[in-house]
Amino acid sequence: MDPLNIRKPAVAGQFYSSSGAGLRSEIKAYAPEEALRQDVIACMLPHAGYKYSANVAVQTVSHINIRSKVILLGPNHTGFGSSFSIMTEGLWQTPLGEVKIDSYLAKKILSNSKYLEDDNLAHTYEHSLEVEIPILQYFRTDFEIVPIVFLSDDKKALLDVGSEIAVVIKELNIQDSVLLVASSDMTHYEPQAQAQRKDKEAIDAILELNEDKLMERILELNISMCGHAPVITMIKAAKALGARAGRLIKYQTSGDVTKDMDSVVGYAGVVIY
Repeated sequence: MDPLNIRKPAVAGQFYSSSGAGLRSEIKAYAPEEALRQDVIACMLPHAGYKYSANVAVQTVSHINIRSKVILLGPNHTGFGSSFSIMTEGLWQTPLGEVKIDSYLAKKILSNSKYLEDDNLAHTYEHSLEVEIPILQYFRTDFEIVPIVFLSDDKKALLDVGSEIAVVIKELNIQDSVLLVASSDMTHYEPQAQAQRKDKEAIDAILELNEDKLMERILELNISMCGHAPVITMIKAAKALGARAGRLIKYQTSGDVTKDMDSVVGYAGVVIY
């Protein structure tokens, strides 16, 4: 395989442990001994350093029957690459092993999209998808991924991409094999009580599967939710695939960990089914 298509970890040793044993132990510390797993169409997970957000992410994933194909949707924090970037070939490495890109599915989505571009650069240093993969690997090892990141927050385009993804999934008749994962943190660097109030408004819109309301709340309340773009795409695709409801698994802030309540970041884990 072309080594250019092997995506190396960018934040191992920073956001999470760089050793396999250390990473497994790190995730295990947050995993409940027993959790009732359900079939879901989609979920939203946070993507900060594990110290701050893994409790939410791991608890959420522990409630999900992870499917064999995972479409990862995240924000592009780095600014590298195109506005709508999909990676269609190769492997992603983590300390827990390698995960293969589902090239067939990725290329089908790419060919059906007016917006997506095949672009490895956007993914090379971006952490928003990377940090989700080891948590998924902890609970299931035999899945493939389709990585997509967004620089744009053009609502029409985001909704169109969601529709395009759903069309491909339905055309291939793989609805029962695909899990959509949207990666997003919530309010950034505001006092705890204020962050909680704002985040509740955004979370309520997500649980209602109302992407219009989510965008309205973000604009009206100036909610600094970094992954609202992928969440909007995820909601649109999930509804097209039959989603009817959402459930909040866990919410907390960095203040719950650091005890600094003056400037926190919010984290929410949601499942959609």
